[in-house]
Amino acid sequence: MAEETLYDVLGLPRDATPEEIRHSYRDMARRLHPDHNVNLGETELFIGVQEAFEVLSDPDRKKNYDLGLPPEPLMIPPISVQITYSRNSLARMSEPQLFYAMVELRVHADAEHPPTSPINLCLVLDCSTSMQGVRLDTVKSTAIDLVRQLQSEDILSIVKFSDRAEVIVPAGSRADRRSVETRIQVLQAGGGTEILQGLALGFEEIRRYCSSNRISHIILITDGRTYGDEEACIRLADQASSYGISISALGIGSQWNDKFLDEMVSRTGGNCKYVSRAEDIRRFILEKINGFEHSFAENATYTFSTPENVFLNYAFRLHPDTSPLVTGSPLVLGSIPRDSNHNLLLEFLANDVPPKADHLTLCKGRLTYEVPSSTKKRKFVHRLDIATMITDEFDLEPPPPNLMQAMSRLTLYRMQERAREDIGDGNMRDATRRLQNLATHLLAQGQRDLARSV
Repeated sequence: MAEETLYDVLGLPRDATPEEIRHSYRDMARRLHPDHNVNLGETELFIGVQEAFEVLSDPDRKKNYDLGLPPEPLMIPPISVQITYSRNSLARMSEPQLFYAMVELRVHADAEHPPTSPINLCLVLDCSTSMQGVRLDTVKSTAIDLVRQLQSEDILSIVKFSDRAEVIVPAGSRADRRSVETRIQVLQAGGGTEILQGLALGFEEIRRYCSSNRISHIILITDGRTYGDEEACIRLADQASSYGISISALGIGSQWNDKFLDEMVSRTGGNCKYVSRAEDIRRFILEKINGFEHSFAENATYTFSTPENVFLNYAFRLHPDTSPLVTGSPLVLGSIPRDSNHNLLLEFLANDVPPKADHLTLCKGRLTYEVPSSTKKRKFVHRLDIATMITDEFDLEPPPPNLMQAMSRLTLYRMQERAREDIGDGNMRDATRRLQNLATHLLAQGQRDLARSV
């Protein structure tokens, strides 16, 4: 294996811009700083990041360092990227034009499969009054199943919250399994719903064992709305993302704020799922754990910039978990599975295409992800630019079938969003009509269970 360079330390390609160098340093320094992180080996990583930044942020020192670097080794990344476009070209015109790109990430068939990383998991459980009965009973039995199947090197913590929060099982607790199960069994419901209370305490627990050789993930389970602390929860999600901690949420029933939870978890690469039946709680949690075990790469992000006349309107993860993404840079993609694609749909709006241009770069960026090894995660970085030709004629060819299907799923999600906005405005008649149309579309696609839920 080639010797690690200062660019490797910061997770950057050799042609990284000064802004990319500053951004990567700030992100890694915040995550690895000794004041907040006492995990074994992380202090040495922090010192290495500082030393790399001191050299690469100084133009003269960077130039001398680059001159001494050996030629970059030719290496095929373990993950291939395929981009499918909605059109072959954009037309030379001043009017706005929509353009779609579907990015498919797939592990190469001959890529060496990494060992499974141990899990650092925190369950943040809503124990407010509305969870009383079968909902809380199902959560408790699922948590006990989880305790029984985790491996010895895995870390589990459990936090309960209502209008206050309490650690039920501390991270790294060496209490015997029966004692942990007893603590879960005696959980009782009562009080209101303040998600920030539970999320903040869960973050503190999981951060204690957050390290480069573990998958750190928070699962939030709630059936109610939180009031007044949404912005603070989103800021906390951004902080968790900077540590490589992802958050997923399970919404039970119909009273929770799905738009807020969607935005919060998407900032970390997690996903939010709605369940109408208590028995689906167990399936969601166990599927999430199974997904960790079948992950090839973790903490995948796409850092990008667009020209002044191009806007990224929408980013939508199609697989493995269907979820909208916050459209700012970086896009936090989450994990990449071993045996299936990670698919992403991007919607661009191009304004005033230059009359003399023959091509247009819609966005320029880099894809970053980490692959576990026997000692630590190895970081991979490669360029990922999305561009198209410019022609005098408007392209009338229909999009490829797989992209049409992806655009259809995005349309259905937007129908749901518009219905949600109507409900928020008190316009129940239009909301009902939109949801009826959505259910009809889902039935036509064979999605009977989802149509029934709608």
